[in-house]
Amino acid sequence: MGIAKQLHQLQETDLEIESSERALARITAQLADDKALRNTHEKLELEQKRLGELRKKQHSAEGDIEDISAKLAAGNESLFSGRIRNPKELSSLQQEVEAFKVRRSQLEEKALAIIDEVEQAEASVTRLTGELAALRTEWQQRHQELSAEMDNVKSALADLKSQREMVVTGIPPQAINLYQELRKGKVTAVVRVEQGICRGCRISLPVTELQRVKSGDLVRCGSCGRILFLA
Repeated sequence: MGIAKQLHQLQETDLEIESSERALARITAQLADDKALRNTHEKLELEQKRLGELRKKQHSAEGDIEDISAKLAAGNESLFSGRIRNPKELSSLQQEVEAFKVRRSQLEEKALAIIDEVEQAEASVTRLTGELAALRTEWQQRHQELSAEMDNVKSALADLKSQREMVVTGIPPQAINLYQELRKGKVTAVVRVEQGICRGCRISLPVTELQRVKSGDLVRCGSCGRILFLA
């Protein structure tokens, strides 16, 4: 096998290795990308915290209503007991009772508004809990698929690297050095010659250069500098 053909084989192997490494990097990034799961979890935690605060407000408002209701009941009892006969005291008590009624009405409106917020927060928590459960199930399945894919890519990559080592052992070091130098600046270091044309720069080769390629010599294109390979 000519050196150019060996280098071409090496290049094909290197391209497959690079493709596998890109696939491995992509899979690794996807395995680390649980943004949707984290975002939903954070939203749920915030909504649960808000619900807890609203329930405390609801409990506090209900306590205030109980207190004012007790004061109102006591005021009404005193008002209608007949024990108070002084007109001034009776008038003052009536005003106090009316104030209690107004205050209780205000507190009840506030409590109803809080109850509405509690119900909305409860619905939101229920919805986000369902979304999070669905996302976790989906992510676990996706994680298993990606892990299996990663194992396959790693196995294929190991085989390719072993194959590369075998190919390299049969190529002279000077040719390897030239190939690696060309690969630094170009995607392809070794290009085919088809119908007397370099497929790297698409320029026709001089007859003498073409004859050297046919003879199996290591020849570089006089135009683009790539190593020429005749299949």
